[in-house]
Amino acid sequence: MKRDDGAGRVALTEPRAGLWHAYTPQGFRYGLLVRALRDAASAGVTVTDEASAVEALGHSPRLVPGRRDNLKITHPEDLALAGMILAAQASAHSETAPAGVAER
Repeated sequence: MKRDDGAGRVALTEPRAGLWHAYTPQGFRYGLLVRALRDAASAGVTVTDEASAVEALGHSPRLVPGRRDNLKITHPEDLALAGMILAAQASAHSETAPAGVAER
């Protein structure tokens, strides 16, 4: 994890201990999320994801481990990558399934 110096060069290498990748979307109760997004917009707070909006209300969202292969589809080319991930998962799953056992 590198922090830039504003001129495209490394200013600092951040220690990774305690850092998490924030996957999107994040899950929150609907009413809380709507209030957080509304309040952030009216206060001019920059929101980078759902959690940052909830954090702006003063909450500390719980961190939940995720899987790196749980790909977010944002761009058309993400579909091809998702297809490869699904194919690899299906292949790995079929190799570990007991013979003669039907799957649901």
